[in-house]
Amino acid sequence: MGFVPQGKTVKREKMDIYDELGVSPIINAAGTYTVLGGSRMSEETLEAMNSAARNFVSLRDFQKAAHQAIAKLTKNEAAYVSNGAAAGLYLAIAACIERKLGKPFYYLTKDQIASCTILMFKAHRNPYDLVIGHLGAAYRELSFPNRIFPPTEADLEYSIDEHTAAIYFASSAWVAPGFLPLDVLVKKAKAKEVPVIVDAAAQLPPVENLWRFSEQGAAITLFSGGKDLRGPQASGLMVGCQELIDRVTAIGFPHYGIGRMLKVGREELAGLYAAIKQYVSMDHHARYAWCEAQIVALQEALDGKGIFTVRRSFPNEAGQPIARAFLEITNPRYTPEYVQDFLLQGKPPIYAYSENLQGIFINPMSLKAGETEIIIKRLQALR
Repeated sequence: MGFVPQGKTVKREKMDIYDELGVSPIINAAGTYTVLGGSRMSEETLEAMNSAARNFVSLRDFQKAAHQAIAKLTKNEAAYVSNGAAAGLYLAIAACIERKLGKPFYYLTKDQIASCTILMFKAHRNPYDLVIGHLGAAYRELSFPNRIFPPTEADLEYSIDEHTAAIYFASSAWVAPGFLPLDVLVKKAKAKEVPVIVDAAAQLPPVENLWRFSEQGAAITLFSGGKDLRGPQASGLMVGCQELIDRVTAIGFPHYGIGRMLKVGREELAGLYAAIKQYVSMDHHARYAWCEAQIVALQEALDGKGIFTVRRSFPNEAGQPIARAFLEITNPRYTPEYVQDFLLQGKPPIYAYSENLQGIFINPMSLKAGETEIIIKRLQALR
């Protein structure tokens, strides 16, 4: 193909990138897992990204306008779009260290960064908080991840010292027992002027979580942009207090320093802004009802028909208030692994999750109209 000047449109036949590369799209019956692509963006979001990509813009001006608009939509003082929730945690901790040491992060030495500790409950340790160590800060773990010796307010109070730059709190259904409630944590932290960072990457829905953690006193709350918000997968949302978000903005892309590698393009900014607009105006109750209807359809088609007992499971694995179906395998000829493989080997492949139980889950939150019927027909073919 010859040279095409910028801005000139070349008509092409519509093609599918997966077909071109020989990769099979799947039906995602598991949920908003990153390894499956997160979520499916709407046509409105895709058009917003295309619109942004068609023209140059002052990125700082676009960031400022988008961030202000997102803060208003989410009922927060301030907002920032990062390139994923983990990158958001990286920037949030950097902002807290900068605040603690009273010097722009760009000028801090490794030794100065290492002098700061991030306090967290041991029950909240997870693979995503590894970015804290990569940044150079030290972890300080509190309590034990069990119910035998639960933490007390005194434990927290005496753990906060002159080196504490922030407290990390993981809000998720999968965390172990052994932590104090967020409101208690925030009260003690505020008394010692230590910011609390809430990792709520997958804690949407409910939509109210976009502002609930801030109302409870979190300095910054982190969400994944590519999960239920249905924005670009390479995006994350940070909301919270103006002072810390301003520090994040100064550290983050396109400035030089650690934020330079955490690039957020105009396409991701536009896409996440468009996705949030749709999310806050969505009829979430109608969506919940649609998910319930898919469970009923699965029950009517499969329950007690020789292989499965189908029952409603609530909430889902991430603690989100969306029901899913658990298909308990009652026929000894089949195992969860066999059923999963059978679904994956069909056309189109279907991905379902088992959670090491004697059955599989079908999660409607990531399905579109018509896909439940495809899943039912595939499972009926097990006979």
